Amino acid sequence: SARRYLSASANTPAPPANQTDAPAANKWVAFTAIGIAFFTMVASMGMVFIALSQIADTFGVTLRSASWIVIVQGLTISAFMLPMGRFADIVGRKQVHLIGLILFASGSVITALAPSFGLLILARIVTAVGNSMGQSVGTAMVLSVFPARERGKAIGAQTTSVAIGGAIGPVIAGLWLQFFSWETLFLMLTIPIGIAFIAGYFILDEKIVSQQRSGAKPNFDWMGAIVSGVIIIIVVILINNPFDVAILSPLILGGIVSAVLLLAFFIRWELKSSSPMLDLRMFKNIMFSMAIATRFLGFLGTTTVRFLMPIYLISLRNIEEAAAGGILFLTSLGMAGAASSSGRMGDKIGERPFTIVGFSFLVATAVAFMVFTSETSFWMVSVVLLVNGIAMGLWGVPNNSTILGSVSKESFGVVGALTNLTRNVGNVAGQAIASAVVVGVMVADGFDIPLSDITGNKAASDSFMNGWKYAYMLVTIFSLIGLSLAIMTKPTKNIESDE
Repeated sequence: SARRYLSASANTPAPPANQTDAPAANKWVAFTAIGIAFFTMVASMGMVFIALSQIADTFGVTLRSASWIVIVQGLTISAFMLPMGRFADIVGRKQVHLIGLILFASGSVITALAPSFGLLILARIVTAVGNSMGQSVGTAMVLSVFPARERGKAIGAQTTSVAIGGAIGPVIAGLWLQFFSWETLFLMLTIPIGIAFIAGYFILDEKIVSQQRSGAKPNFDWMGAIVSGVIIIIVVILINNPFDVAILSPLILGGIVSAVLLLAFFIRWELKSSSPMLDLRMFKNIMFSMAIATRFLGFLGTTTVRFLMPIYLISLRNIEEAAAGGILFLTSLGMAGAASSSGRMGDKIGERPFTIVGFSFLVATAVAFMVFTSETSFWMVSVVLLVNGIAMGLWGVPNNSTILGSVSKESFGVVGALTNLTRNVGNVAGQAIASAVVVGVMVADGFDIPLSDITGNKAASDSFMNGWKYAYMLVTIFSLIGLSLAIMTKPTKNIESDE
């Protein structure tokens, strides 16, 4: 069995990092145990987007308040991602993975039972901590159960599971909410998470997924973990401006100064630390730095689609959740198909062409979204969403491979957490910017109103679409910068064969 194979390795010396050459059946069984968790966590985020309108109506909150349901989730994941990745390198990835699943399930139950909007936000934070623990170790665990020569296949499989989760999540939520309440949707999430926990507990072996080494364990960089988390929180709060204060107010200016000073302290601390949470010297590699920046810009623009499109379809166009979920399915469907092929082909002809083409498509779809109106035909909406998903799949896997290919294999664990952190920070920033732009325009027009009130209110609809246009102007700019970086980035392989 898979467990006997993986457990048997506990009686033999642990193989060198990323040199595990497990038979295909066993590595795929191990991947499945990890993939179930990946799938569910990503699917749950898509479900929240679809359920957002119902949750907002239940608690009678406006778009500004409702946006915190998703923003606080992404904010928490981003703040905890890197510290949890480093923590897992010290105590063991399997252990962190399983604890994360417990927290995720607990947060989902509390979300469903929350009697107030404030407690619901707290529940989303608990869920997000568990999510961050799973994401922080996921890439490293997947790479550990595949031999080094199949790194591209491993990344492609992981990306495909994420894409499938993103595709199925909105569909499941849309169908579910046609017949049941949003509360039961979150209770339902505990079933696959329970399966993932059981599979992970019995199948995964700590010595393989953590690639344990003998010797004293390094110290955990508590100062670096706390400071990095505080910096992320301050930056996202500044972008979202939940206190509705003037841009040049002492609160905003003080937050900017605090973030800059903390960042300077963090850099100084990490460079001096004997056991840093993140080895900042990696960024001396220009290809690594450019690929990371490209990844951030890509997700900065992409998440705007996932955040604004459900509001556009459900609250503005007044279509049923199931129909909205079916339309949104096209984005992740395109991503899944393109990711599978771009990963394999990228190994043969290089990642750069796929990254460039992917970002070119991203620019084209951003311009298309920008000219949408409240009467744009649904077939046009569907086509643009599909192409947007294809764009994500074309650049996502090759970009990740470029990042991992520019560092030594000993750095795969922390870099895997960093790539996921970059994705989530991009998502958080993108959601916050999109929300800030749309809300800012609507509030300026006198429409700080519940989402349900947009439907049938032409003035409110026009105000929302004006905010939408400005948001996608920014997305177009982000995508153009990302395309420029993709063109300039020429990957240099640093792969060691395991043959």
